[in-house]
Parts: sequence; structure tokens; C-alpha cells
Amino acid sequence: LVDTHIHGFLDHDIMDCDPDGVIEIAQGLLSNGVTSWLPTTLTASVQQTGDACESVADAAEGIAANGIDAARIQGIFLEGPFFTEKHKGAQNPAYFLDPDVEVFDEWQERADGWIAKIAIAPERDGAPEFCAEMADRGVHVALGHSDATYEEALACVNAGADIFVHTYNGMSGLHHREPGMVGAAMTTHGTYAEAICDGHHLNPIAVRALVNAKGYDHTVLITDCMRAGGMGECESMLGEFPVIVKDGTARLKDGGSLAGSILELIQGVQNVVKWGIATPHEALTMASLVPAKSVGIDDVCGRIDPGYAADFIVLDDELQLKATYLDGKPYFEA
Repeated sequence: LVDTHIHGFLDHDIMDCDPDGVIEIAQGLLSNGVTSWLPTTLTASVQQTGDACESVADAAEGIAANGIDAARIQGIFLEGPFFTEKHKGAQNPAYFLDPDVEVFDEWQERADGWIAKIAIAPERDGAPEFCAEMADRGVHVALGHSDATYEEALACVNAGADIFVHTYNGMSGLHHREPGMVGAAMTTHGTYAEAICDGHHLNPIAVRALVNAKGYDHTVLITDCMRAGGMGECESMLGEFPVIVKDGTARLKDGGSLAGSILELIQGVQNVVKWGIATPHEALTMASLVPAKSVGIDDVCGRIDPGYAADFIVLDDELQLKATYLDGKPYFEA
């Protein structure tokens, strides 16, 4: 499984800017069946975002240098700070900015080139131009946390943006006179639509509509998991915000908005099958090869084929995880 949108796990968060914490997340993810992932930031100051990028690069170097068995870091996803306030979710609007290539370059330098994906709101000044510049550099632009019109979103897609961040959540909805961001996600050709299939972020019917529109080959199952993942019911933090984890959800203590998730990716696979939306093959593809394709890493992960690392999972007939293999060796067994 390949998780291209995950903030934390086991009481660690990418925004802690701690390489050891990033490594512990990567090790823990093997127990969820995830063998490749994109450590994901939250909106923060330019300095802290850079610190987080540097810590992920250091973690990747440490895993390689010390032969640590862990889910493979395949890039960094910057979720913010180029967003707008109306659909901010659990992002801190105090740090929102217009897209800025020079700021991005600073982060990419500190990341040692690891940034593979960055999210923006299409209505920010200079958004299409930023999308075009990122596309030229091979960095995937995702659209989200935005109240953009359909036309604003389309302008960014035409400029090179190709992913929609946790579709439906944190974006202008589908209306019959203004299709909005959701309409753009559903109708733009060749784009990928993320979906958090925990049964809380999205009604299964909404997931069905999205898969019907995009096809399972362009729908990406993600977790958006935060630091409380794997910790059970507890009080936690998402960035600077206190969070209460209860009844399968993570919600902001102030206001009750959903604050990421505590979903495991294999549970998302199980859910879309249980909801009758996808076959097991389709569901597993939406959590492996499709996410890998969405960020251009399908040449190194997301499939079992000659020339690829022997990273794979073993499931029973109920799609329960029985084992995770890395380089052909079992590193987690249920």
C-alpha cells in the first residue's frame, strides 16, 4: 500500500520536525500494510515548514545509511500554506500565503529535493502561474482547502495541477449552477481525486459518485492520518490545535471540525469493498498503484513486478492484514 497523504502516527507528527519521529512513523506504518509513503506537512510558518522538510530529508538519509526497516519515504507532500480561509479545516489561517516560487525553492533546497507534491488554493493570486512552474519542475500540484469556482480550479488544472486534496472535504461543493471544486475534481480529465474512506469524512454515496465520475484508476485512497493514529481514544494535537479522538474520529476541541483522521489505509480498502463501490482488486489498486501514479512514483512502487522492490502484503479473504513484506522479508505478521 502507498499512502500519499499522511501527517503522523503513533504520537509523532511531521511538524514536530524530528527525524527520529519520522523514522518511527515509517517503522510503524509497516503494521498497517503501508510500504511507501509521502510524509505530509501542515500549514505553518515558512521557517517551520522548512524545518519539517529538512527533518524528513534527514530521516530518509538515516533510514538508508543505517539499513532501518521502515516504510519507504518516496517524497514530501506540502499541505499548505497556500490556502484560503473559508475551507481551512484544521489549517492555521495565520500562516496562509499566496503561492511563491522563491519560498518553494527555499523549502526544496532544505528538503534536498524531496518535495514531490504541494497543495494550493486556485483562487490565490498567481496560482495558475505557480502550477505551471511546478509542472515544469516535475512537482505535482494538488488543489484543496479552497472556495474556488470551477473556472478557477480549471485554470490551475490547465496549467498543470493534477490532484484534488481529500475531495469534498475542505473545498467548494458541487452546485448545479456553480460546479465548484468538487465539480472540477469529478470532470477534469486525467486528474486524480483523493478520498478519505473512513465513513466519517464522506458518506459512502459521495464516494460512489466520485468513483463513478473518475473511475477507480483515478481515485486515490488516502488516510490523512494525524499523530493520534494507532493511539486509541485520547486527547492529541494537530499542529497547534488541540484534538479529541473519540468514536473513530479526530475532531478539533474548539468547534468540533474534523482534524485529519486516525484511519489505517487497509481499513479504507475494506470500507470501499464493504460499501459495494469496488472489488477487492479495484480497492487495493486505489491504495497502491493509483496513488503511486498520482505523484509519479509508480516506477519504484505500487505494483508487484520484475525490477521492483519485493514490498507486498498478505491478506485473508476478509481483507484483514496478515503480513507486510519489505524486500521479500516479513517485517510485520498479525
